[in-house]
Amino acid sequence: MIEFFMPMIPPTITHQEHKVMVRNGKPVFYDPPELKAARAKLTDAVGRFSPEYLIRGPVQLITKWIWPLEELPMIEKVDPNYFEWKTTKPDTDNLIKMLKDCMTKTGFWLDDCQVVSEVTEKMLSFTPGIYVKVVEL
Repeated sequence: MIEFFMPMIPPTITHQEHKVMVRNGKPVFYDPPELKAARAKLTDAVGRFSPEYLIRGPVQLITKWIWPLEELPMIEKVDPNYFEWKTTKPDTDNLIKMLKDCMTKTGFWLDDCQVVSEVTEKMLSFTPGIYVKVVEL
């Protein structure tokens, strides 16, 4: 099992935000600068936790994407574990794709098709970041 937390404000731009242009009458897909920057940030952060060996079997991937609270909720005592569910964009399926690609690139597994089970949550809390747990099945 691999488990870690990356303190950061998670990117809101996602893998699906490729752009397309026509060159010589043919569509050409490209990543806008914001997507390239988000991918580089995520690759750098997740790369610090790469395992010593490639996982070769099936994997369960559990992630929690935590953005900062916009305003302090009305609670009597500030609980550091307090959170609210984030019900706005980005969608969880779009978030996880880029993370899995970054984890493949940094040597967690041979291919992200090995991820056979996913739990992805998104929330707002006092400590923003991305929690990741990889369980070999």
